[in-house]
Amino acid sequence: MESPSWTAYAAAWLATLALLLLSRRLRLRRSNYNLPPGPKSWPIIGNLNLIGPLPHRSLHELSKTYGPLMQLHFGSFPVVVFSSVEMAKAVLKTHDVAFAGRPKTAAGKYTTYNYSDITWSPYGPYWRQARKLCIMELFSTKRLESYEYIRTEELMSLLRSMYISRGAHLTLKDHLTDLSLNVISRMVLGKKYTEETENSIIKPEEFKKMLDELFLLNGTLNIGDSIPWLNFLDLQGYIKRMKALSKKFDRFLEHVLDEHNERRCRVANYVAQDMVDVLLEFADDPNLEVKIEREGIKGFTQDLIAGGTESSAVTVEWAISELLKRPEIFKKATEELDSVIGRDRWVTEKDIASLPYVDAIAKEAMRLHPVAPMLVPRMAREDCTIDGYDIPKGTQVLVLVWSIGRDPELWDNPEEFRPERFLGRDIDVKGQSFELLPFGSGRRMCPGYSLGLKVIQASLANLLHGFNWKLPGGMSKEDLDMEEIFGLSTPKKIPLVAMAEPRLPDHMYSM
Repeated sequence: MESPSWTAYAAAWLATLALLLLSRRLRLRRSNYNLPPGPKSWPIIGNLNLIGPLPHRSLHELSKTYGPLMQLHFGSFPVVVFSSVEMAKAVLKTHDVAFAGRPKTAAGKYTTYNYSDITWSPYGPYWRQARKLCIMELFSTKRLESYEYIRTEELMSLLRSMYISRGAHLTLKDHLTDLSLNVISRMVLGKKYTEETENSIIKPEEFKKMLDELFLLNGTLNIGDSIPWLNFLDLQGYIKRMKALSKKFDRFLEHVLDEHNERRCRVANYVAQDMVDVLLEFADDPNLEVKIEREGIKGFTQDLIAGGTESSAVTVEWAISELLKRPEIFKKATEELDSVIGRDRWVTEKDIASLPYVDAIAKEAMRLHPVAPMLVPRMAREDCTIDGYDIPKGTQVLVLVWSIGRDPELWDNPEEFRPERFLGRDIDVKGQSFELLPFGSGRRMCPGYSLGLKVIQASLANLLHGFNWKLPGGMSKEDLDMEEIFGLSTPKKIPLVAMAEPRLPDHMYSM
């Protein structure tokens, strides 16, 4: 009788042989296609050997050789990378429906209730219904306006806490994450989860770690997604982490739904107070095309919390980091703020339209440091032809906004932080200007982009209006580390530590 190790070895060998035969068949079938150029792929691993710890940078370098429409293989799966304005427009606008699918990944399976959320759910009736819910209900102009008082209260709380800590060394990302998490948890869940109470279901620090882990695991390159027969080995340990994270989130979200259902049953003629209430009401609608189960509500809720927290905190941290390296930009911004706003009030969301330079700083941060340097992967739902090249059905599609933001044909000195490049130019971040796509575009565009943009603009403007920012003593701007780490978002590798000195009259911080 064979030992288990030899049995496993034989199974692995047979699986490898089967994969090689399958790959050969696929290559023969695909030989009839005029495929985009790209590096030669190896058996089994494809081009994974060319992808480093920062995949967007690796793909950016490869695109310099093979062009803005490039094909690789992640394991045996074809991946096409689009890295120019013209190519992004072809994918996200001209052929949007053809590329509206999502690949099946371990992250989607284990961390989003088996693809039950908005981000990873496959294109079809369920997803279309979810998108309609987002546009018509959760992120409608009327609903976002009704929550403006929450955003204002939490922003003022942040500014007061920084005033109290004036002169201290602040880890800015922690404060920005608290702001974003407080705003989104009050809007979505009805209360804050960054303050521990006697009845807290989850500790604040644990909650933040869960969100960080969720973004990391949803953006990581899991080998098992590219080489499925290795999935059971979990070589990187990611699946184990995904399952553990899923259990933590499920315990928390079950508590949230139980609380909300209890309140809805207790109060006659109950009126929705937050987004979870809206989701539960929507799920009760007997006329839905596809019934939303409890797992789906938890998936949507998790999406809303995570998506509304990370993008704004990451973007504002990058913006302040860049300004610390370029004090002249900070000076121009404060001159505009003093001229338009004065020193006797704070910036409101409605003021942003009158602050073109501050708005340009936010756009420049999103250009140079896109939160999602590769938009969430898409999948070709049908055969398609772009620029004379064939993209077969089932091909994974990556739009490399990192490269678009560094295209010298679009931007002078693209590696330099220069907000002036946006002054007098009609470039927005709403998915219509393909030079700048921090939230994506088309059907799969981030549905909550309008909320994220409001938090980014208002928090950045008030942090510049209310404080002078300095690096800790003895540290020069040349010492400031600007490396990033990769996940579904791309934050700074080393969080920014800085000092905030009040620049407005003292009474302003107690308003």
